[in-house]
Formats: sequence, C-alpha cells, structure tokens
Amino acid sequence: MELLTFVPANFGYVILIYVYSWIMLSYLGVKVGAARKKYDVKYPTMYSDKENVFNCIQRAHQNTLEVYPQWLVFQTIAALVYPVAASVLGFIWVTSRFSYAWGYYTGNPAKRMNGAYGYIGYLGVIGLSIAIALQLLGIF
Repeated sequence: MELLTFVPANFGYVILIYVYSWIMLSYLGVKVGAARKKYDVKYPTMYSDKENVFNCIQRAHQNTLEVYPQWLVFQTIAALVYPVAASVLGFIWVTSRFSYAWGYYTGNPAKRMNGAYGYIGYLGVIGLSIAIALQLLGIF
C-alpha cells in the first residue's frame, strides 16, 4: 500500500483517534436529538425560550462543532511528524469533550468547565504544529 510509505509508522493511532472523535460527535448529536424530543423543540429552532437544559445540551454539541475543524487541522499536522504524541493529545481533547458535555448537561453552564483539561490536548497539538512549521522554515 503506497499510502503507508507517506505516513509515519504509528499513524494508525491517529486514525483511531479520528474514529474516537467521530464517536464523540455522534454521541453529542444523538443527545441533542433526544433532548429535542424530550423538551419539544422542533427543527429548525436552535434554542428554546423555555428550556435551559435543552439549550445547554445544544451548546455542548454546537461548541464542539465550532472548534472541531481547527482541532482536525492541528491534529493532522502534529500527527504527520509526531503521531504518538498527537494521539495522546487527541485522546485527551476528545475525552474532555465528553466531560465538557456531561457538565453542561446538568443545566448549570459553569459545570462545562469539567472539561477544561481538554486545553492540554488542544493547545498541545497547536504547539506541535507551530514547532513543525518552524522546523520546516529552518528556524527551529
């Protein structure tokens, strides 16, 4: 397989993290769908004027979707050179999104900070991406 000549040997771990992130996004989406039914919030309404818990469930998913594209880019850049480190950082970030959501699901938005440890993973892959850019430019 020619692809295997272009990616690092441990890139399989990275692919598993991508699958894990898909599971996380699917889970968050299903929770929003169930909350729509429970709180009678019809499509295309994004937020409820009456149900704060629904809004918290919706925000947990929406916020994750807002940051996901950037995470994917930095995760991929970092993983092309540092696949194991990027996989560990990716695992931390994806897992934190569950903690973030479960805190938000309580209806108390402050509890979303249960997932704040995810910044270790997110900022970690950004840092690795910057280091790679500097290496490519011959600066580092």
